[in-house]
Amino acid sequence: MFARVTRYKLKPGAREAAIAQMETMKSDIMGLPGMQHFINVANEDGNGYVVAIVESRQISDSNADKVAALWGRMSEHLAEKPTAEGYDVGANWSN
Repeated sequence: MFARVTRYKLKPGAREAAIAQMETMKSDIMGLPGMQHFINVANEDGNGYVVAIVESRQISDSNADKVAALWGRMSEHLAEKPTAEGYDVGANWSN
């Protein structure tokens, strides 16, 4: 498994609208090849992270154009370009 962790910053006051926009994109996000888990966290100040757990680094990398297009749909809410990093998953637990 592979995790793509993306840091983002929302424009002031854009948090609720960004969450609403994200909800309309759920099927597109979850429909990305290899997508297993998607977590989006954000504070009131607009700082947030997306953690996407995907089957493999190769599949995650092959999704790059689709992911860029999804972020493009969020552009009106973003204060800056998101920055992504990738990691091999050592544990993926849940209750």
